[in-house]
Amino acid sequence: MGLSAQLVTIIILGTLVGGFLLNLVADALNIRHLQTVPPDEFKDLCNPEQYRKSQNYLKENTGFGLITAVFDLLVLLVFWFMKGFSYLDTIARSFELNPAFTGLIYIGLLLLLKLIIGIPFSLWSTFVIEERYGFNKTTIRTFLLDLVKTILLSALLGGVFLYAILSLLAHGGPFAWIWCWTAGTLFLFAVQYIVPTWIMPLFNRFTPLEEGPLRHALMTYARSIDFPLTHIFVMDGSKRSTKANAFFTGFGKNKRIVLFDTLIKDHDVDELVAVLAHEMGHFKKKHIMKRMLLSILQMGMIFWLMSICISFEGLFTAFYMEQPSIYAGLIFFGMLYTPVDLFLSMFMQILSRHDEFEADTFAATTSHKGEALITALKKLSVSNLSNLTPHPFYVFLHYSHPPVMDRIEAIRDT
Repeated sequence: MGLSAQLVTIIILGTLVGGFLLNLVADALNIRHLQTVPPDEFKDLCNPEQYRKSQNYLKENTGFGLITAVFDLLVLLVFWFMKGFSYLDTIARSFELNPAFTGLIYIGLLLLLKLIIGIPFSLWSTFVIEERYGFNKTTIRTFLLDLVKTILLSALLGGVFLYAILSLLAHGGPFAWIWCWTAGTLFLFAVQYIVPTWIMPLFNRFTPLEEGPLRHALMTYARSIDFPLTHIFVMDGSKRSTKANAFFTGFGKNKRIVLFDTLIKDHDVDELVAVLAHEMGHFKKKHIMKRMLLSILQMGMIFWLMSICISFEGLFTAFYMEQPSIYAGLIFFGMLYTPVDLFLSMFMQILSRHDEFEADTFAATTSHKGEALITALKKLSVSNLSNLTPHPFYVFLHYSHPPVMDRIEAIRDT
């Protein structure tokens, strides 16, 4: 193995182990930061027994996450150094198809192996941990159907996109990365239409919110901020979990607000208007468009770096590949890119938390229901057994939303 391949190996191993240790430190700090009693703000909603339950839920998920991370890391290292990537390439090439189809087989087999390995962990998380804490409503039948649908959709949509990228990288010449960037951007916009219209209904039932006080209040508020709202749907989230949520999806005439049925069940009209005002705030403050633009720019950078790295011989030597290929280069580049992705994800988390504060402020000032929003956040945190006092370092690494106590304080200061 040449020096360049050794350098690649050191970088990737250092990234994998370093990322694992970084998350381990964050988890340890988060557990040690747990408080014995809930914050005063929550004493009216969270009794000591329920607070202990939320702490046990955090500890159990943290421990399970550690076991999963150790297992995944060990499997990857064993597969790597037992020349699994090269062996899988031999299988893919044995079909004697063109390079793009060979790449689909190669990457498809890798993803299938990852999926199969992860199934026992998904089952334990869903049917043991989530069941133990009263969240799980998923049946085995629903779990298996979701799995089959996910595989088929990934094969269809992901396969078409991946085939296009492999073909463009093979035949696009020196500007192939620009063609890939263009194709990726078009795919990203297409997904914004396809997902809410065709894909999400495959997994959940979406029912238009019926006429009544809630719909009237939401439509009245939307008109007050000049928000062109036509679609409000109720999603049967209770089909899989008791956890509640709401979200905004789509764009243009296809944009829609979605409320979980579990959210409607546990919150009054004012609280629901405040929650939806927050979601509309993301649109009015152009957070969704800003994040999409950043995603497109990041995609361009990734394709540019990829076009440089996938021809680097040391990258293939480090993984014991006998024959270089574009499709294997994509996989190995993804591992080499991990340090950059870690840094960028931290930046994106900071930006996301800022946007959440801004959406809260927008909701509180335009709906004049700041206290209702606070009550809704408190109820959601308690019912979802959220960690009310996360460690700042853990928040920095993992939280796309600010801690609930920070959000409450900011709303009160509005």
